[in-house]
Amino acid sequence: MDAIDHKIVSVLQDEGRIKMAELSEKVGLSPTPCARRVAMLEEAGVITGYSARVDQAKLGLQVTIFVAVELERQSRDALLAFEKAVRRFDQVMECYLMTGTRDILLRVVARDLTDFDRFLEERLMCVPGIRNTRSSFTLRTMIARNALPHSS
Repeated sequence: MDAIDHKIVSVLQDEGRIKMAELSEKVGLSPTPCARRVAMLEEAGVITGYSARVDQAKLGLQVTIFVAVELERQSRDALLAFEKAVRRFDQVMECYLMTGTRDILLRVVARDLTDFDRFLEERLMCVPGIRNTRSSFTLRTMIARNALPHSS
């Protein structure tokens, strides 16, 4: 990736619905070569898709919870089985394999504490192989970025 590709990615992170003519103007290319570069970035997997950012609170999802999960075993099969199970839970927004005392970190959204309790009891704790969990509730979001940092 050269400087123009980085600029294209930067602009698209901020303005995903920008018209190609505007994008090409911002990055200093004519529309055809700019469109070609965007297509190449998509084919290379640098640009993985386009989506709308939504306000979770306005959709009734008032609570964000981080759930640290310790598995009974850390074998490849156990990790794959856990991942497959939590992929079905649309409340799980992100799932990370971690180092340290917890094996997995989940970011979960819920309408309220009762909704989260239901998710925990009826869904997450039904996943085989969990030794224990620890939940931390967010009080407020201090920083939320959707764009990756510019590479130097």
